[in-house]
Amino acid sequence: MQARIRTYIATAMLFSLPLAAQWKNLPSKGVPKGADGKVNLSAPAPRSSDGHPDLSGIWEPSANRYLRDIAVDLKPGDVPFQPWAKALYDQRTDGSHSKEDPDANCLPQGVPKIDAAPAPWKIVQTPGFIVIVYEAFNLWRQVFLDGRELEPDANPTWMGYSTGKWDGDTLVVDSHGFNGKAWLDQLGKPSTEALHVIERFRRKDFGHMNLQITIDDPKAYTKPWTVNQEVHLLTDTELLEFICNENNRDVDHLPGK
Repeated sequence: MQARIRTYIATAMLFSLPLAAQWKNLPSKGVPKGADGKVNLSAPAPRSSDGHPDLSGIWEPSANRYLRDIAVDLKPGDVPFQPWAKALYDQRTDGSHSKEDPDANCLPQGVPKIDAAPAPWKIVQTPGFIVIVYEAFNLWRQVFLDGRELEPDANPTWMGYSTGKWDGDTLVVDSHGFNGKAWLDQLGKPSTEALHVIERFRRKDFGHMNLQITIDDPKAYTKPWTVNQEVHLLTDTELLEFICNENNRDVDHLPGK
């Protein structure tokens, strides 16, 4: 594995993590390769023993712009803000509230913002549940596939409670039970405790996956709205430990209260 540098950009906060290889003789079983010996990222997507696409692997966002603005591909006005949410968003976009972004204080990015963080995340797939381990802030999620339902009075969380089901070759993940404290992006689109996030994971081939995200938060937005993001597979690598508080030196210099 060749050395590389990963850079993670939080709200007005930049720090780099130089990475040398952690492991020797790293096996790459089941990885399709072309005649030139390179990984064939366009090969067909693998399937698990139950016939569903196998989403396992280490994935990385293909573009970092969605962390700053989750709606960057939408037209102006396509985000259906409630009036109070639009007013709050407008206050945050001038940069004077950067210190208030949870990320800047090493609090969880929340869902779906963490999907766009420019740091890799690993999917571990089993027939009954899926685990997503995020390098960013060492966070993780469980997606349960066994038909369980969330208790109405479940303790509110940053990352939500996630259940999933297969729609053909697409994994549909429903997440509820949020605490309403997370920003949807660095520009400050708000969320509330009524947030419901639907993520549709579709592995297009061996090395590329589409992630369609629907935001359904009736207390902050007048109707559900949807964005699309692309992620790509990383091979011959592993996740790093990422302790935000260890290097969080910029928050005292950010604007805001």
